Amino acid sequence: MKKPAPAASTQFGHQDTQPWYKNYMVLIFVIGLPLFVVVSCIWFVFYSIEVKDSVVRDDWYMDGKTLYQDVSRDKLAHDLGLQGQMVFTKLPQSEDYEIDFWLDYPADSLQSGNLPNGVPVTYPDMLTLSISHATDIHKDHDTVLKHVSDNQYHATISNFDPLPAKYYVQVSNEEALNWRLREVGKLPQSKITFAPLSSFN
Repeated sequence: MKKPAPAASTQFGHQDTQPWYKNYMVLIFVIGLPLFVVVSCIWFVFYSIEVKDSVVRDDWYMDGKTLYQDVSRDKLAHDLGLQGQMVFTKLPQSEDYEIDFWLDYPADSLQSGNLPNGVPVTYPDMLTLSISHATDIHKDHDTVLKHVSDNQYHATISNFDPLPAKYYVQVSNEEALNWRLREVGKLPQSKITFAPLSSFN
């Protein structure tokens, strides 16, 4: 007489007896990762609404639905042959800088007393100086260069960031001869040379 076969075991290995909320796999992959994605999406939405890109500082105008850049002031500076030198001097024990700017007319204009367009050579009482940080609008500086003597102008700017960075520097005349000189520099640096844009040659 044959003996009955032993009953098959239903134990297939270790059975986890701890509750699901104590399982690190559940906490990380089932709860943690989806929760992280949701929080990240909410933060990016808030950031995109509250932190806006700064406006580009330049001369632009609309013609219909097309946006154009006005370079008439740059071309006037080129046609008049204007150049300039700017020197930055840091004041001791402060974040303030003294700025000296020398406006240079062409030698022919100085000799004849007239600019190429026939206007007499004169030095404006003041020039507008704009120093724009490449990425951070909070580091921009706008001031007025006051005429000191001959072709020299002077200004002082306060709380200038000492960390070297890319800046767009613009000197412009807001009077009848509405010209501007532009240059890019890694400020603070000691000297910047302005020359007419070569694209108009």
